[in-house]
Amino acid sequence: MLIRESIRTAVREIGAHKLRSSLSFSALAVGAASILYTFAQTHGMQVATRRAIELQGPGRMSVFAKSNYVSRGLSPGLTLADADAIRMALPGLYMVYPRVGNHGGAQLVYDGQTIEGFYVQGVGPEWRKRDWVFQLRGRFFDERDVRSAARVCVVVEPPGWYKKPWWATWWRERPFHRFAKRRDLLGKHLRLKDHDFIVIGVLLPPPVDLDPRWYHWDEPDILVPATTLSRFFPDENQSAKGMTTRLDDIEIDTGDERTVNEVKRKVERLLQQRHREIDFEIRDQRQSIQEELNETQRYVIAGLVLGAIALFAGGIGIMNVTLAALFSRVKEIGIRRALGASKADILWQFVIEAALLGLAGGVAGVGLGLAGTAYLQRNAERDLGSMTWYHLTAVIVVGVVASAAFSVVPAWKAAQLDPTEALRSD
Repeated sequence: MLIRESIRTAVREIGAHKLRSSLSFSALAVGAASILYTFAQTHGMQVATRRAIELQGPGRMSVFAKSNYVSRGLSPGLTLADADAIRMALPGLYMVYPRVGNHGGAQLVYDGQTIEGFYVQGVGPEWRKRDWVFQLRGRFFDERDVRSAARVCVVVEPPGWYKKPWWATWWRERPFHRFAKRRDLLGKHLRLKDHDFIVIGVLLPPPVDLDPRWYHWDEPDILVPATTLSRFFPDENQSAKGMTTRLDDIEIDTGDERTVNEVKRKVERLLQQRHREIDFEIRDQRQSIQEELNETQRYVIAGLVLGAIALFAGGIGIMNVTLAALFSRVKEIGIRRALGASKADILWQFVIEAALLGLAGGVAGVGLGLAGTAYLQRNAERDLGSMTWYHLTAVIVVGVVASAAFSVVPAWKAAQLDPTEALRSD
């Protein structure tokens, strides 16, 4: 029997049993949609990871105070001097900068208006070497500003949304955000904690839902040189001796993924000599990304399992449809065999019919998966969905192959029917 005739017969048979075919078609569509979403999430995670590592640097690590550590009183903690010592001992590093924040207690006064509840962060000039996604107006501070502890600052404007999800409408806008986005502060003088500062630069981040950085939820509101924060914001960050400022962390990028372990050992030895106790930790930033990826992968695996279950249910439905078609068409099979149809012709007739159901289910699953991914992307703070044409093709192929595979046994039984016995069937 010609393939074209087999397809025509299969389409006619599917149309004659619409309810039975629709049930199998629906299960296949759900399974295909789940698998497509899984493909999209997996591919999106790979793309997001590559982009995040490019931004943060291939050899990125953070040095920070060890949590819940009880000091023996030998170390002043992680300080600005430690960051300077690392830079001097390892001059070949691509990036080294201290980071220290003032989370409260500061007031901003501008044009008679007082603003509270904002986050001032002290960093070094190399802060802009990594994670740079900003549009800059004006300039960033330089080594001269750091050495002189200059009273200069860079304001970070509040980011908006490209497509604002519904849940974000319930966020209350912070006073500083309302203040910053309604004024052009470049070149203006601000009074921070009873000291006059000049705004030398303004940073505009990308929209929240398009920000490629892996972590961007703790964005500072105002950046100042770390030495400036140490001098003019001596609050909870002051060490017990009152002479140095404890840092939140020291950010390092070796510039090469292959040198991370070696640099990590050298930094550990240097800080052990300086602190005389191990009151610090060094963390490879890729570990943080991998931990979040592992969490996301658990949801991806769950989606894959649900898709496989739905495909299995659809396959069982295909098998039942094929068996039902076999019992209702026994006499037809006998007539075809009597007219010269081979066993292979009969087998292919049933397999093609199941494959067409799988094709329809796969195409519907692609549409359902695209719609579901678009909906979830609008309602998620970080959606990793990303797909290509070969994901769509793969889902359709999976639907066709799964359906055809589940129909093989019933089709084989149909092909093995004795023509004489089949002609006697009522």
